[in-house]
Amino acid sequence: MANIGCFLFNQTETGGVNFLAHAYLSFGHPKILVGNFIGDFVRGDLSTQFDEEVVKGIMLHREIDSFTDQHEVVKEAQEILKPYFSKYSVVITDVYFDYFLSKDWDQFHDRPIFKFAKEVYATLDDHLGILPPRFRGLYPIMKAENWLVAYGTMDGMKKTFKGLGKRSTFKSKLKEAPAFLSAHKDDFSDYFHQFFPDLIQFSKTKLQEIHDTM
Repeated sequence: MANIGCFLFNQTETGGVNFLAHAYLSFGHPKILVGNFIGDFVRGDLSTQFDEEVVKGIMLHREIDSFTDQHEVVKEAQEILKPYFSKYSVVITDVYFDYFLSKDWDQFHDRPIFKFAKEVYATLDDHLGILPPRFRGLYPIMKAENWLVAYGTMDGMKKTFKGLGKRSTFKSKLKEAPAFLSAHKDDFSDYFHQFFPDLIQFSKTKLQEIHDTM
């Protein structure tokens, strides 16, 4: 998914953008998940900051972002948004896709999303000491508001886009994004369901490549 923290917003205040996809694409590996969550929040020589498995998760996060940005289906989805939301179409597409992942969770995972989210938070709790400060400041809000589950509700969408709109650098119309989703839900559902299986396969393959080269 896009590196949204660097793109437009203060990363400690973005509020629930594409964390669910990165959690899912960690495939049950705890330290990979930690790295996948903090990929937008770290810089410098990773090997001196984290152990090898966390570094692999960070690397996977960045590969996921790059693959998503270049995928033709994602670009097509963003073209629908651009006349209304301009450069913010990148942000909006990521949020929309997490909406469909959460809403249609049972199609992708055999564990209910409430249990999955609880396990994700437990994993992050176990690694609080290594979380970078900017993410550590964000995490209690994420957990308290249960963003991973809230993604799949329209109320969750409204809250996310309201928060993003307040922190946008330029006039964004982000508060209108939930209504746009409601009006074009079938289109964006189709885009998501075309794209996400490709992303799953890519992520599995890339994670194995990362394991093999480290």
